[in-house]
Amino acid sequence: MTAEAPVIHRDPEILGGTRVFVGTRVPMKTLLDYLEVGDSLDEFLDYFPSVGREQAIAALEMDASKR
Repeated sequence: MTAEAPVIHRDPEILGGTRVFVGTRVPMKTLLDYLEVGDSLDEFLDYFPSVGREQAIAALEMDASKR
């Protein structure tokens, strides 16, 4: 996945504009919730196979850079 490729987007037609992983209906917040309670990235990816590892890592990096 290139640095320029979007990994998260908002669309009013998808979950009311919630930030989701591109190509899925999986909210970014779901990943953050998993990690917050101590689940691993692998557990999240096992449960949401439509989200790729590189996509999840890129989203986390983008989220961290905004803090």
